[in-house]
Order: sequence, then C-alpha cells, then structure tokens
Amino acid sequence: MRHFVGCLLVLLACSTGFAQQQYVSRYHVFTGFSYFPTPNLNLYQRGFNVTAGVNVRRWLALGGDFSVFTGGSSLMPGQLSPSEQARLAPLLVLLPPGYVVNIPYSVNTYTYAAGPQFNYRRLKRVSFFIRPALGLIHQSVRAQPRDVIETSIVAAVLPNGASDTVVFYGAGGGFEINASQHFGLRVAADFVHMGLFEGFLRDPQNSVRLSVGPTFRFGRNIQ
Repeated sequence: MRHFVGCLLVLLACSTGFAQQQYVSRYHVFTGFSYFPTPNLNLYQRGFNVTAGVNVRRWLALGGDFSVFTGGSSLMPGQLSPSEQARLAPLLVLLPPGYVVNIPYSVNTYTYAAGPQFNYRRLKRVSFFIRPALGLIHQSVRAQPRDVIETSIVAAVLPNGASDTVVFYGAGGGFEINASQHFGLRVAADFVHMGLFEGFLRDPQNSVRLSVGPTFRFGRNIQ
C-alpha cells in the first residue's frame, strides 16, 4: 500500500497537463495482472482482473468486475475455529514428539462484483477514481498432505476438499495514466473483508486486491 500511495504522489507532482479531459468515452474495459494477499492465512494469490463499465456521467460509471486467482499456503491447527481444534485434539495427542502439523493446500479464488465508480477528470493526463467493493467471492481448497500422518488428519477434517461462497465488502480506488483518448494504464487497490469458511477457520479475512494493466475506451463522448 505504501508503494501505491507513493506512485500516486509522484504522478501528482510530475503531471504537467492540468486541462480538463475533453473526451470521456461511453464504454471502458480494463484487464490486467492482479495480486490478492490474505496475510492472516499466509496466503498470497496471483491472477487477473477484468472490469467493464459504462460512463453515465463524466464523473459516474456503472459496471461489473471479475477476477480469478490461484495460490497456496499451509494450514496450521491454530488457524482453525475452537470447535475444529477440539475435534482435532484427540488426533494431535497421538502424534510423534516434535511433529508439527503444517498441511499444504492449493486454492482457486473467484470474485464477482458490480456497482458504481466515481471519477475525477480535472487533470488531462491522469484520472482518479473511487468505488465501493461489494460482491461475491468463491474459493475452493484442496489439501496436499505429504505423509501418512497428514493424510489421516486431512481425512478427519477435510476429506474431500472444501469450497465456500460468501459476500465481501470494502472500498477501493486508483488512477489511470491517460496515454491517449482511447488507451490508458490503470493501477487499482481494493480493500475487502470476507468471512470464508466460517465455523471452520478461526478468523475472518482482510485483503487488498492490487491490479495493474491497460484500459481501453470507446464509444461516443460523454458531455
């Protein structure tokens, strides 16, 4: 996040075009690389993000957002809910001395969102935007045990993998460098809060989705 704010300040300081933008396209499409960390699970995922929208005013757009990520981490007993830890306790007392439960798993994550975006276009070369983050997140998890002990634990708590779909919410924003009327480079950050696998995991999750890539604009000028 510090790097994101730093880039924003540099762009403000270096921008030399202060004329208001004359052309605002009716439609815009963004696609690019996206990074999705969940620090309390030590989970860091990478993927891509696609956004498409319609500018209904020069300052207001409505659109939809989709992203997909893959990654992996390791599950430790302390990350489980108290009820799951209690269910696992009879197995843990049977483990060899010094054995640490740290089960690797892979993750696929999908997000779907729709809503407004508020734009600031007073600078010719740079546009700024803010938006609410509200939508659905779907995550599927598959454990990858490395030995017989981990296989036994997985069979007890996560026999066939797991998946969950919940609502996420938060807020986001970013900026676009306007290379031309029809092309720009977007950098965006969206803070989201979610409660995936409630009842299985101990804590809800907070994350910041970071995205960077090109924006394509087309359609008539919005007056």
